[in-house]
Amino acid sequence: MNIKRVWVSQPKPAIVEKSPFYELSQKYDVEIAYQPFIRVVGVSLKEFRAQRVEILDHTAVIFTSRTTVDSFFHICEEARITVPETMKYICQTEAVALYLQKYIVYRKRKISFADGSFTSLIELIIKHKDEKIMLALSEPHRPELPETLAKLKLAVDPVILARTVATDLDDVKMKDYDLLALYSPSDVKALVEKFGTEELPAVAVFGEGTLRAALDAGITVLANAPTPQAPSMVKAIDLYIDKVRKGEQIAPVEATVDARKEEFIRTQQHKLSKKPRARRPAETRK
Repeated sequence: MNIKRVWVSQPKPAIVEKSPFYELSQKYDVEIAYQPFIRVVGVSLKEFRAQRVEILDHTAVIFTSRTTVDSFFHICEEARITVPETMKYICQTEAVALYLQKYIVYRKRKISFADGSFTSLIELIIKHKDEKIMLALSEPHRPELPETLAKLKLAVDPVILARTVATDLDDVKMKDYDLLALYSPSDVKALVEKFGTEELPAVAVFGEGTLRAALDAGITVLANAPTPQAPSMVKAIDLYIDKVRKGEQIAPVEATVDARKEEFIRTQQHKLSKKPRARRPAETRK
């Protein structure tokens, strides 16, 4: 078996030569085809109102993607809602935080961002635990974040601001590819609905949710990221192609429980369950 053509379920980069996949293609002389399985669209004002969540009842919003940022401000415009200057924005990454400049003046006192990791985002949200928070989500989404916030008993209201829909893949022939790179559970869903699970090329996935979705669908996964050895999808594919060319036996990837993440959640639950000590009046301390 040889890897000559890779399907990446992401939009084509604006400058292909600056993409890490370009370096991979040069290193192994493989063709990279960019073709998303899905696209994300904002919900309508009617769909938003059906969720019975009032934006102005909240003092902070959590954003994990640019699409939900667009949808949030589009809905505010349609509903003629003026977002107060005091609204705070909690973002999963700096890129999402900077994207807010499209709609508001960037001020550090009201915009904060995590480093992209799950634990960093949870710690940032806990710092704002006294706020009334709205969590902007896409549908479908990984339940991990809202479930964890519920476990921590934080005042967070989830709301769907965007939905994923399948792209037109009628002209695509799966047999033309040797490796398929999937980035989300929605990619897996669209793949199964369009092509089934038989006669698929080798599959690589990014993220724990994508891995579980693929395994639950009966798909054999041969490469995944992030891992200590492969922090990115490109590195995971690099390692896979290298093993293939060396003729090494490649074992299917299995789902594992992240013990460190579970311990992190338990630690945060313990911290939040502790009642703050009541401070003694100044005169009694003298």
